[in-house]
Amino acid sequence: MERPASGEVLMSQAIQPAHATARGELSAGQLLKWIDTTACLAAEKHAGVSCVTASVDDIQFEETARVGQVITIRAKVTRAFSTSMEISIKVMVQDMLTGIEKLVSVAFSTFVAKPVGKEKIHLKPVTLLTEQDHVEHNLAAERRKVRLQHEDTFNNLMKESSKFDDLLFDEEEGAVSTRGTSVQSIELVLPPHANHHGNTFGGQIMAWMETVATISASRLCWAHPFLKSIDMFKFRGPSTVGDRLVFTAIVNNTFQTCVEVGVRVEAFDCQEWAEGRGRHINSAFLIYNAADDKENLITFPRIQPISKDDFRRYRGAIARKRIRLGRKYVISHKEEVPLCIHWDISKQIKIYTLEEHDVLSVWVEKHVGSPAHLAYRLLSDFTKRPLWDPHCVSCEVIDWVSEDDQLCHITCPVLNDDKPKDLVVLISRRKPLKDGNTYTVAVKSVILPSVPPSPQYIRSEIICAGFLIHAIDSSSCIVSYFNHISASILPYFAGNLGGWSKSIEETAASCIRFLENPPDDGFISTF
Repeated sequence: MERPASGEVLMSQAIQPAHATARGELSAGQLLKWIDTTACLAAEKHAGVSCVTASVDDIQFEETARVGQVITIRAKVTRAFSTSMEISIKVMVQDMLTGIEKLVSVAFSTFVAKPVGKEKIHLKPVTLLTEQDHVEHNLAAERRKVRLQHEDTFNNLMKESSKFDDLLFDEEEGAVSTRGTSVQSIELVLPPHANHHGNTFGGQIMAWMETVATISASRLCWAHPFLKSIDMFKFRGPSTVGDRLVFTAIVNNTFQTCVEVGVRVEAFDCQEWAEGRGRHINSAFLIYNAADDKENLITFPRIQPISKDDFRRYRGAIARKRIRLGRKYVISHKEEVPLCIHWDISKQIKIYTLEEHDVLSVWVEKHVGSPAHLAYRLLSDFTKRPLWDPHCVSCEVIDWVSEDDQLCHITCPVLNDDKPKDLVVLISRRKPLKDGNTYTVAVKSVILPSVPPSPQYIRSEIICAGFLIHAIDSSSCIVSYFNHISASILPYFAGNLGGWSKSIEETAASCIRFLENPPDDGFISTF
């Protein structure tokens, strides 16, 4: 029998019909109960006192579990702060007939230790035994920063997007209102719903929220939706036995085969219930897919916002999608975003992202008041890139492959107190084909024995990147920058994708200034 490691809690559950949906699959609400219970036990094992759920990070469901299979949940504390802890949770499902195990989900919860009386709590540090323990310990600090600035990031994105309502919300054929997806439900908190602290069990609240959200999603597609992921849960306050919990759900937005449903929870004690004033104790955003009778994913209709509240919820869903994408490299689990997100609608700079088949790409489009042939010659000379790109410290030409192709060694600045990065790349340029008007500058990493990895740098790679320069007229052009992002490059982009940094926008603006006002030193090289 497998035993949990030190500091780890292990829960195994056989999936029974009572745990399943009408499709015979494990109910997401039931799984959330088990996840919250296991995480709480891990927190209390470390703290030695009672603990309560403060928040749950994004949860992505990679696999479906069915009746007859066994769910195994591992939870351990990755890092302890003053009074709170981050708990990592890994969920696996095993088929009893084949013995095959598959990953269902990886998630992170934050729990807060509850002091006894007036006693102050100061949690002991986590003992780090393995290399993976050290990695998770360091990442926990990064994830905590993201959680703490989540609200400011979201508010900033909402403020930006509100400027462009007229551009985003034109009438669209086939778009539908979400008014028919509104669902409300009420639950009376009874003793079986309470945890060992006397408060309503956090996992039970999450399960009730999932039920209401599923009904809301089904009203948009009239099919059986299944939960794909959950945006961050944040518990704003407790509820206790005897409280009435009112759950309100509505569809916020759709993204091709995904739909986001928002759920709000208010708690009422007897007096509050009579007076009609409740306490907002939780909100969450759940993302669903839906399948037809042949198990093909359904494409949801586009949403047409009508009221002011519709607009707010519509924009909020787009902002959360950006934040989830940006959090990806610190949350450490896969996210599928099969949609092009256009986040900066301005006259001069437009930025798009696309994630398909586990490949993330960024496209930056700029209108430049400079002739295309001049922009092409300026952008071709990577030795001048440090003049406008803060992500590039130096670029040294190593060798010429041909008249239009050269090998370069590029160094990048320090990021997150790590070593600086370096790259060895092949840079190729191509003039327009006959009767064409688009110039190309392409970049990709290469292995060069004469420039091996140095202990001074972290060797990174560019899978595919470059510029397309398209002439508009004799004095202006469109410059498009494309980057097929690798794991080593993603940290430089994550803040922009998530909305808590503007380095891409700032770099694009710097590039425009450089192209429109190049240095007057006669530098434009033969390359």
